[in-house]
Amino acid sequence: MRVITGKAKGRKLMMVPGAGTRPITDRAKEALFSIMGNWIEETRVLDLFGGTGGVGIESLSRGAAWVDFVDLSHQAVETIRANLRHCGFERQASVTRLDSFVYLQRYHGIPYDLIYVAPPQYQGMWLKALTLIDGKPELLAKNGSVIVQIHPREETPVALSRLVEYDRRRYGSVLLIFYAAAEDLADDDEETWDDEEGDDFEDDNFDGEDNAAS
Repeated sequence: MRVITGKAKGRKLMMVPGAGTRPITDRAKEALFSIMGNWIEETRVLDLFGGTGGVGIESLSRGAAWVDFVDLSHQAVETIRANLRHCGFERQASVTRLDSFVYLQRYHGIPYDLIYVAPPQYQGMWLKALTLIDGKPELLAKNGSVIVQIHPREETPVALSRLVEYDRRRYGSVLLIFYAAAEDLADDDEETWDDEEGDDFEDDNFDGEDNAAS
């Protein structure tokens, strides 16, 4: 595993010994950050079930302001710390050895722009984490996102009161599901509608070609 681009581009990351973690593939990670683009800059990120720290470190390399890493495994915590030192980001992150569910329940700090959830497979832990985040809206900043990384076979419907799925992408054995607060998505829809109405009014007599975002 390596850092794909940014300040620490090309740095190889240590892996956690054993088979208890599931680091994101370089292919899926590159696609994920391509989707986020410059949005990641100056954000606060929570990397739950941190493992190697690959997603949080990639975020820092691409300009994130701060990342909190959480993992219960002593080996994972030491691996994340070593990878942060190797990439020169130890002053822009904290690493906490704690159960991720307990962390979510206890946290009362600054809200996060991105919460990344990638727990061990086939234990239903992503559902529990997502439900906890859904029930504690102060965890997520305005226009923030929660991204869940699971194996496609783990996917199952989940009842949420505040968060809404707005995208999903599959890359081989990696399924990424994107969530945001319903009110934030509604605000985005209203802004898009307002923009479209304005464009129609101002360009009513313009016969140019339409420009579509990709």
